[in-house]
Amino acid sequence: MVLVSVYREAFRGLPREVWLLSAAALINRAGTMVLPFLSLYLDEQLGFSKQTTGMLILAFGLGSVVGSYLGGWVSERLGPVRVQELSLLAGGSALMGLGRLETLPMLWVGLFVAAALGDAFRPALMAACADATAPESRTRALALVRLAINLGMGIGPAVGGLLAARNYQLLFLVDGLTCWAGAAMLWWTVGRIERRQRKEESAAAPEPMAAVWRDWPFMTFLALVFLLGLSFFQIFFTLPLYYHEVYGLSERTIGLAMSLNALVIVLVEMPLVRALERWNHLLVFGAGALLVGLGIGVLPLGRHLSLVIASTLVWTLGEMLSLPFSNGLVAARAGSGTSSRHMGMYSMTFSVAFVVAPPLGLAAYGAWGGDTLCLAIAGLGMVVLAGTLGLRSFYGVHG
Repeated sequence: MVLVSVYREAFRGLPREVWLLSAAALINRAGTMVLPFLSLYLDEQLGFSKQTTGMLILAFGLGSVVGSYLGGWVSERLGPVRVQELSLLAGGSALMGLGRLETLPMLWVGLFVAAALGDAFRPALMAACADATAPESRTRALALVRLAINLGMGIGPAVGGLLAARNYQLLFLVDGLTCWAGAAMLWWTVGRIERRQRKEESAAAPEPMAAVWRDWPFMTFLALVFLLGLSFFQIFFTLPLYYHEVYGLSERTIGLAMSLNALVIVLVEMPLVRALERWNHLLVFGAGALLVGLGIGVLPLGRHLSLVIASTLVWTLGEMLSLPFSNGLVAARAGSGTSSRHMGMYSMTFSVAFVVAPPLGLAAYGAWGGDTLCLAIAGLGMVVLAGTLGLRSFYGVHG
């Protein structure tokens, strides 16, 4: 009964709009099938070399950077829910068209456009969620969106694997259709509310994006987020290689160890965020970044699967502290009703880290070895914590 009460309290008091936005995100992410199998599709189905495949995936990453920035900028003018609807409709269409492209130039452009259109969704989603929620429960609302995305990402690749075994073209079709389904749901639910509100309210001229660039405490915080992103994305790009080559783990064991992360997040994150809601969000973010670094930094201390499991639990705790509270900090810094441009910059920061992290991490791994890379990631965690301590005087308890 105590456990049920804890979960009920964690989800209590969130607005209906937040639940609907989370449901749309779940539908969209449950259809995420192209990206997890993109490298295999380009390599095995279309016959490109690994170098060419890497260049094409870079196009997707660059499109994500552009889309994240534009998603925030356009949301200021059209409204974040409308941008989500347009992103899902246009992005879904681009994904379905992508499966028909075969030449290198067309694929490069197609991947860039599909990512730009699709990733405009992220800052608009977070902005709509932040704008619909009271400041004291904003971090918890954004954590619910994260929970929906994690649940969806657990479904999409699994279903995608079954479809890919039958026909790769089904990945593009189903991924695109789930985007359209998410857009339809938004149109009939949250979209109606936003359209009614925009008719009733006179639209104020949005503040120029330059004002965000001049907010140096916010830009410094984004630099810390970028360092966290560099560390965090090594989990997906270099750690599997390290586990296989240094620890001697099989692909199956690596997959099971990594799946522990998603399980813990689904079970623990919302109650944890609820419990820490009144703590200083900047310091919680810094502590989370430190735990991400230390969780990876302990790996050179042994060569046993139990250490991998312990490491995964530590950096997962760091993820649950750093990412939800960084979302809340950005929303609070923006202020009520004006979070789109800040969320755009925040999403773009992670997109840049996503582009930079794989080649940087793999180059460091090749030059100095996995143990040194793990220790360097621990050092980055300490740098981020130190940076948050330096920013304390510029941020309130909630940002």
